[in-house]
Amino acid sequence: MAGSDIQSNSASWLMYVKTSFAISLAAMATSIVFMPGSFETKAYLAICALFMLSSTITISKTMRDEHESKRLMNKISDAKTQQIIKEYSE
Repeated sequence: MAGSDIQSNSASWLMYVKTSFAISLAAMATSIVFMPGSFETKAYLAICALFMLSSTITISKTMRDEHESKRLMNKISDAKTQQIIKEYSE
């Protein structure tokens, strides 16, 4: 794979993403803890929040993997097309 095909995130972007994740997780946990209501209600909301977090991570990873596989398939298809063009142009 050529070096220009590799896409990398900057260190500041990674720090922003990780900080945003930590702040949102802390805000959610704090709001559940200090919310008026019974322990059962808070526990239910905490479980739902963790399930939503897990689902979000899973869908983002799945979408990324799908995108990367399509990029790979397009590269393979382009390579085959270039090979056919090269064979017929000779």
